[in-house]
Amino acid sequence: MIARLLFRARLWRDTRGAVAVEFAVLAPLLILFYFGMCEVTQAMMAQRRLSHTTSLIGDIAAQNATITQSRVTDIFAIGKTVMSPFSSTNLKMCLVSLTSDTTAAASDGTRKGTVAWTANSNASDCPKAAATVTVSDGVLPKSSSVIMSTASYTYASPTSMLISKSITFKRTFYLRPRKSDTVTWATS
Repeated sequence: MIARLLFRARLWRDTRGAVAVEFAVLAPLLILFYFGMCEVTQAMMAQRRLSHTTSLIGDIAAQNATITQSRVTDIFAIGKTVMSPFSSTNLKMCLVSLTSDTTAAASDGTRKGTVAWTANSNASDCPKAAATVTVSDGVLPKSSSVIMSTASYTYASPTSMLISKSITFKRTFYLRPRKSDTVTWATS
Protein backbone atom coordinates (compact mmCIF):
# COMPACT_ATOMS: atom_id res chain seq x y z
CA MET A 1 0.00 0.00 0.00
CA ILE A 2 2.78 2.43 0.92
CA ALA A 3 4.74 1.40 -2.17
CA ARG A 4 1.71 2.13 -4.32
CA LEU A 5 1.32 5.62 -2.79
CA LEU A 6 5.01 6.38 -3.30
CA PHE A 7 4.75 5.25 -6.95
CA ARG A 8 1.76 7.57 -7.55
CA ALA A 9 3.58 10.48 -5.89
CA ARG A 10 6.65 9.96 -8.09
CA LEU A 11 4.46 9.61 -11.19
CA TRP A 12 2.65 12.85 -10.41
CA ARG A 13 5.95 14.76 -10.05
CA ASP A 14 7.55 13.21 -13.15
CA THR A 15 7.41 15.77 -16.00
CA ARG A 16 9.60 14.02 -18.59
CA GLY A 17 6.73 13.38 -21.03
CA ALA A 18 4.90 16.69 -20.57
CA VAL A 19 6.46 18.33 -23.62
CA ALA A 20 5.51 15.39 -25.84
CA VAL A 21 1.91 15.56 -24.62
CA GLU A 22 1.76 19.34 -25.20
CA PHE A 23 3.18 18.89 -28.69
CA ALA A 24 0.65 16.16 -29.48
CA VAL A 25 -2.17 18.51 -28.47
CA LEU A 26 -0.88 21.59 -30.33
CA ALA A 27 0.61 20.00 -33.48
CA PRO A 28 -2.71 19.44 -35.33
CA LEU A 29 -3.73 23.05 -34.69
CA LEU A 30 -0.39 24.40 -35.88
CA ILE A 31 -0.46 22.24 -39.01
CA LEU A 32 -4.01 23.39 -39.80
CA PHE A 33 -2.96 27.01 -39.27
CA TYR A 34 0.06 26.55 -41.56
CA PHE A 35 -1.96 25.04 -44.43
CA GLY A 36 -4.69 27.64 -43.94
CA MET A 37 -2.19 30.46 -44.27
CA CYS A 38 -0.76 28.81 -47.40
CA GLU A 39 -4.24 28.68 -48.94
CA VAL A 40 -5.01 32.30 -48.09
CA THR A 41 -1.64 33.40 -49.49
CA GLN A 42 -2.26 31.52 -52.74
CA ALA A 43 -5.68 33.16 -53.09
CA MET A 44 -4.15 36.59 -52.50
CA MET A 45 -1.49 35.88 -55.13
CA ALA A 46 -4.17 34.89 -57.65
CA GLN A 47 -6.09 38.07 -56.89
CA ARG A 48 -2.96 40.20 -57.39
CA ARG A 49 -2.12 38.43 -60.65
CA LEU A 50 -5.65 39.14 -61.87
CA SER A 51 -5.21 42.86 -61.10
CA HIS A 52 -1.94 42.91 -63.05
CA THR A 53 -3.53 41.05 -65.94
CA THR A 54 -6.53 43.36 -66.12
CA SER A 55 -4.49 46.56 -66.05
CA LEU A 56 -1.96 45.16 -68.54
CA ILE A 57 -4.45 44.11 -71.21
CA GLY A 58 -6.18 47.49 -70.96
CA ASP A 59 -2.86 49.34 -71.06
CA ILE A 60 -1.68 47.50 -74.18
CA ALA A 61 -5.01 48.09 -75.93
CA ALA A 62 -4.93 51.81 -75.02
CA GLN A 63 -1.51 52.18 -76.67
CA ASN A 64 -2.97 51.49 -80.13
CA ALA A 65 -4.62 53.99 -82.49
CA THR A 66 -6.37 51.10 -84.25
CA ILE A 67 -6.74 47.53 -83.10
CA THR A 68 -7.45 44.28 -84.92
CA GLN A 69 -8.73 40.88 -83.85
CA SER A 70 -5.25 39.36 -84.21
CA ARG A 71 -3.82 42.08 -81.95
CA VAL A 72 -6.54 41.43 -79.35
CA THR A 73 -5.79 37.69 -79.54
CA ASP A 74 -2.14 38.48 -78.79
CA ILE A 75 -3.16 40.75 -75.89
CA PHE A 76 -5.29 38.00 -74.38
CA ALA A 77 -2.39 35.53 -74.79
CA ILE A 78 -0.19 37.95 -72.84
CA GLY A 79 -2.89 38.15 -70.16
CA LYS A 80 -2.93 34.37 -69.83
CA THR A 81 0.85 34.35 -69.50
CA VAL A 82 0.76 36.94 -66.72
CA MET A 83 -1.65 34.73 -64.72
CA SER A 84 0.84 31.86 -64.58
CA PRO A 85 1.57 29.79 -62.54
CA PHE A 86 -2.20 29.79 -62.05
CA SER A 87 -4.27 27.96 -64.65
CA SER A 88 -5.72 30.22 -67.33
CA THR A 89 -8.75 27.99 -67.93
CA ASN A 90 -10.72 29.94 -65.30
CA LEU A 91 -9.59 33.33 -66.64
CA LYS A 92 -12.16 35.49 -68.45
CA MET A 93 -11.03 38.74 -70.11
CA CYS A 94 -12.88 41.53 -71.86
CA LEU A 95 -11.77 44.70 -73.70
CA VAL A 96 -14.33 47.41 -74.47
CA SER A 97 -14.03 50.82 -76.09
CA LEU A 98 -16.48 53.28 -74.54
CA THR A 99 -17.36 56.66 -76.06
CA SER A 100 -19.44 59.43 -74.56
CA ASP A 101 -21.61 62.07 -76.13
CA THR A 102 -21.72 65.82 -75.46
CA THR A 103 -24.56 65.77 -72.94
CA ALA A 104 -24.01 66.69 -69.32
CA ALA A 105 -23.46 64.01 -66.68
CA ALA A 106 -26.35 62.77 -64.57
CA SER A 107 -27.03 64.38 -61.20
CA ASP A 108 -25.31 61.48 -59.40
CA GLY A 109 -22.04 62.10 -61.30
CA THR A 110 -22.40 59.18 -63.70
CA ARG A 111 -22.42 59.13 -67.47
CA LYS A 112 -23.64 56.59 -70.00
CA GLY A 113 -20.92 55.42 -72.35
CA THR A 114 -21.72 53.72 -75.64
CA VAL A 115 -19.78 50.59 -76.56
CA ALA A 116 -17.92 51.27 -79.83
CA TRP A 117 -16.37 47.79 -80.01
CA THR A 118 -15.87 44.83 -77.73
CA ALA A 119 -13.63 41.77 -77.61
CA ASN A 120 -13.60 38.94 -75.11
CA SER A 121 -11.83 35.77 -74.13
CA ASN A 122 -14.23 33.32 -72.44
CA ALA A 123 -16.21 36.23 -70.95
CA SER A 124 -19.95 35.88 -71.34
CA ASP A 125 -20.77 39.09 -69.45
CA CYS A 126 -18.86 41.40 -71.80
CA PRO A 127 -21.14 44.22 -73.05
CA LYS A 128 -22.18 44.02 -76.70
CA ALA A 129 -21.50 46.68 -79.33
CA ALA A 130 -23.86 49.71 -79.19
CA ALA A 131 -24.87 48.87 -75.61
CA THR A 132 -24.65 51.53 -72.91
CA VAL A 133 -22.50 51.25 -69.80
CA THR A 134 -22.81 53.58 -66.80
CA VAL A 135 -19.50 54.93 -65.54
CA SER A 136 -18.33 57.84 -63.41
CA ASP A 137 -18.10 61.24 -65.11
CA GLY A 138 -14.50 61.49 -63.88
CA VAL A 139 -13.65 58.32 -65.79
CA LEU A 140 -15.50 59.21 -69.00
CA PRO A 141 -15.96 62.98 -69.49
CA LYS A 142 -18.16 64.27 -72.30
CA SER A 143 -16.93 63.85 -75.87
CA SER A 144 -14.20 61.39 -74.93
CA SER A 145 -13.31 57.72 -75.08
CA VAL A 146 -11.81 55.14 -72.71
CA ILE A 147 -10.75 51.53 -72.89
CA MET A 148 -12.45 49.42 -70.24
CA SER A 149 -10.67 46.18 -69.41
CA THR A 150 -12.36 43.65 -67.18
CA ALA A 151 -11.18 40.24 -66.08
CA SER A 152 -12.45 37.62 -63.69
CA TYR A 153 -10.77 34.54 -62.29
CA THR A 154 -12.30 31.65 -60.39
CA TYR A 155 -9.80 30.42 -57.80
CA ALA A 156 -10.10 26.90 -56.44
CA SER A 157 -7.75 25.99 -53.61
CA PRO A 158 -5.52 22.99 -54.35
CA THR A 159 -5.90 21.56 -50.83
CA SER A 160 -9.35 22.88 -49.79
CA MET A 161 -8.50 22.63 -46.10
CA LEU A 162 -9.60 26.15 -45.21
CA ILE A 163 -11.07 27.52 -48.45
CA SER A 164 -13.45 24.77 -49.52
CA LYS A 165 -15.44 26.72 -52.14
CA SER A 166 -14.21 28.44 -55.27
CA ILE A 167 -13.75 32.21 -55.08
CA THR A 168 -14.35 34.45 -58.09
CA PHE A 169 -12.25 37.61 -58.27
CA LYS A 170 -13.21 40.39 -60.68
CA ARG A 171 -11.32 43.55 -61.68
CA THR A 172 -12.14 46.50 -63.96
CA PHE A 173 -9.76 49.20 -65.21
CA TYR A 174 -10.41 52.27 -67.34
CA LEU A 175 -7.58 53.69 -69.46
CA ARG A 176 -7.53 56.63 -71.86
CA PRO A 177 -6.25 56.05 -75.40
CA ARG A 178 -2.68 57.33 -75.81
CA LYS A 179 -2.02 57.69 -79.54
CA SER A 180 -5.40 59.05 -80.60
CA ASP A 181 -8.68 60.26 -79.16
CA THR A 182 -10.25 56.82 -79.62
CA VAL A 183 -8.97 53.33 -80.32
CA THR A 184 -10.78 52.28 -83.48
CA TRP A 185 -11.48 48.71 -84.57
CA ALA A 186 -9.90 47.68 -87.87
CA THR A 187 -11.46 44.73 -89.67
CA SER A 188 -8.22 43.31 -91.10
